[in-house]
Amino acid sequence: MSNYALRVPESLFAYARQVAEEEKVSMNQFFVTAIAEKVAALKTEAYFKERQARGDLAGFDAWLAASPDGAPEPGDEVPV
Repeated sequence: MSNYALRVPESLFAYARQVAEEEKVSMNQFFVTAIAEKVAALKTEAYFKERQARGDLAGFDAWLAASPDGAPEPGDEVPV
């Protein structure tokens, strides 16, 4: 485990302390969770950008054109 001295503006620190108390977690756990959530969001964004880059619109159009043309199954209707 690593240590890192973090400088946080007083107003943000006070709000973080309040939220940590409300959630009944330590400040350390609050900050670690907040960092983990941000890292996960950034990794998810990068994953979807990479998936988008691999996309093949012509292939999708061909797949869609080959799909049967029929009424939706019960429960799959578009809401009005």
